[in-house]
Amino acid sequence: MPISKVINGGVAPSGISSGGIIQVQRTQFTGTNAVSVASGISTALADLTVNITPASTSSVIHLQAHIFLEFGLDTSNTYNHTFFFYRDSTKLGHAAAGVRNVGISMATRTYELQDDNSTPEIARYDYFDTPATTSVITYKCGVLVNLADTISINKTVGDSNSIAYERGISFISATEIAG
Repeated sequence: MPISKVINGGVAPSGISSGGIIQVQRTQFTGTNAVSVASGISTALADLTVNITPASTSSVIHLQAHIFLEFGLDTSNTYNHTFFFYRDSTKLGHAAAGVRNVGISMATRTYELQDDNSTPEIARYDYFDTPATTSVITYKCGVLVNLADTISINKTVGDSNSIAYERGISFISATEIAG
């Protein structure tokens, strides 16, 4: 059964009303990178990491990610993958369900057979975490793919100097919300 919590009124220990924003931390990655990913192994995307130190143990952390990417030439990964977050070394997302590939979301699929090295995908996803700590937390974006591959971040696989080979920007943010 899904769990939801509605907060009405009240003041958090930080002095900010429940539901108010305490702080926002972010990392915006504007470079490019090619990340090797193994088959069936959850992989952290090192360029998309953010640290936050919650002000209260009752805070909720709203995580957001936008990843401009292109899967490598293993075309099955364009539809057999999930994206998620790590809280330090803990994977955040859907609970394990047999051998299924579980996470939070997938990237949009733009792959076309005749254009498999210049059609980037976008992964855009959110998660609400309740870490119950005031110690520093490191959040990272993560991915799990079906087959070993290389993921191009902020660029296409081909990355030719042509208008048909796009580049973009990726980010991760952590917003502390008073509980």
